[in-house]
Amino acid sequence: MDEDLTDPQLLQMFEIMYKIRQFELTAYDLLGQNMIPGTLHTYAGEEAVATGVCLNLTDEDYVSSTHRGHGHCIAKGADINKMMAELFGKKTGYCKGKGGSMHITDFKVGMLGANGIVGAGIPIAVGAGLTCKLKYPGRVSVAFFGDGASNQGTFHESINLAAAWNLPVIFVCENNLYAMGTDIRKVTANPNIADRAIGYGIKGIIADGMDVLDVYKKAKEAIEHARNGGGPTLLECKTYRIKGHSRYDPALYRPKEEVEEWMKRDCITNFKEKILIGEKHIDQNVIHEIEQKIIRQIEQAVNFAKESPFPENSSALEDVYAEDLK
Repeated sequence: MDEDLTDPQLLQMFEIMYKIRQFELTAYDLLGQNMIPGTLHTYAGEEAVATGVCLNLTDEDYVSSTHRGHGHCIAKGADINKMMAELFGKKTGYCKGKGGSMHITDFKVGMLGANGIVGAGIPIAVGAGLTCKLKYPGRVSVAFFGDGASNQGTFHESINLAAAWNLPVIFVCENNLYAMGTDIRKVTANPNIADRAIGYGIKGIIADGMDVLDVYKKAKEAIEHARNGGGPTLLECKTYRIKGHSRYDPALYRPKEEVEEWMKRDCITNFKEKILIGEKHIDQNVIHEIEQKIIRQIEQAVNFAKESPFPENSSALEDVYAEDLK
């Protein structure tokens, strides 16, 4: 464990991970009750990655996200009231109810947006990285993406350009083994995506995506490397999602034994029991108070979303940027 981390910092890690988990499980249930329209890709199980990475960032640093982006938004400091309202399609949501789950954005905290197109957030992060280098030295940009996106052309083109221009971009691959239902081991010869870094002349690091301390430590190394002008890093975090690809995916393609083994490594339960209680001997009442606070915040977010108005029909074409061909 990083001995430089204080008890308050460790509790902050737990609080962020727990908030992501509760937000996701609550949204999952609400969608099943038809209170949330569209679809939903939960981040439950992968909380250690977003938390470990984003705790090394400031509001002035940038991140781009994915279709499974709620965790990145929360870890970067987004408002869960506005997030939940957006899921409900309400006017008070981040995109005024027009974007839904896969398009939450908050420039004030450096969240450049979740993205429904696989791999599409990667070049956005590289563009932000170029901005950092040219205008804001010392800032960095992080691209979150999954193992499926690592086989998209956008991944290779973006990482090549970032390497060639020595941009302060950290490419964080959340390898949860399945691109929708496609087993990454069946479509990629090398199981370590981080090994691809050598082809671009940059650093490649593998982190245990179920261990927030390991992610934090290795993300810190990559981010400091970028801040100091060292260029990009490919950070692969090996992780696992609790649920299926989306709300209505039973994930029958995953072997039962595999799921059971990964669930034993749950990032929140193990961090709480082994680190906070087992190693640091933090009072369980303190942890319980954090859990209850988060549960109240999630309830408040749901009530905020329920009570918020839907956007007016007349606003359908507002904030739409396209050329008028008439």
